[in-house]
Amino acid sequence: MDPESKLLLALNIGDRTLAMAQRLVHQVVEVLAPGCVPLFLTDGFKEYTTALLTHCGHGVQPERRQATGPAPKPRWMPLPHLLYAQVIKTVRRRRLVRVRHRVVFGTLEAVQQVLAACGWQINTAFVERLNLSLRQHVAAIGRRVSTLCKGEDGLGRQLALYHMYYNFVLPHAGLRQPLPQPVPTHGTGSATQWRPCTPAMAAGLTDHVWTLREVLLFRVPPWPQPVGV
Repeated sequence: MDPESKLLLALNIGDRTLAMAQRLVHQVVEVLAPGCVPLFLTDGFKEYTTALLTHCGHGVQPERRQATGPAPKPRWMPLPHLLYAQVIKTVRRRRLVRVRHRVVFGTLEAVQQVLAACGWQINTAFVERLNLSLRQHVAAIGRRVSTLCKGEDGLGRQLALYHMYYNFVLPHAGLRQPLPQPVPTHGTGSATQWRPCTPAMAAGLTDHVWTLREVLLFRVPPWPQPVGV
């Protein structure tokens, strides 16, 4: 997810493997603006390093150090402006005992400089809160519930619907915008002073809060879209 607009960029189902990490990073890179390589923050799952290096790297031919012998093999290196840090948590007996940060690509100073512009620190709090929202809205992945999903396809459809609902229908309290003038309500309550805002509105994808009816009746355009559309 994008922590600024709270936009949910990608969801994946399955075990945490290298293939899953590759799919997730590929989906994120597909929706980024051309040339955009943002700061990535994840937990300590090591396969994200390989996935990010695959999608945000380039081939480099090392210089020959000696006049004779075989030439050094090309290496795949991260882009110079790629920044990636991990939040590694140590749990003992179901209790969190240690949290440490590890900068994988880039420098600690460069990562902190990007986060300082928004008043943030290296953490995964946004994604952890999003995981809770997923369990609260999608009953099939809730903990200790009787509503289970019978297959991966069914769960995928539920998450696809929630993906749209979260981005376009559900206003985010942290994104609300003050109104120029308070708007009186129809009842006896106080005037409305805030305009609700969804992640899609904060990202500039739409100009209003969608209804669930709009989501269900929306015709999805073909992907990738033709140039100029």
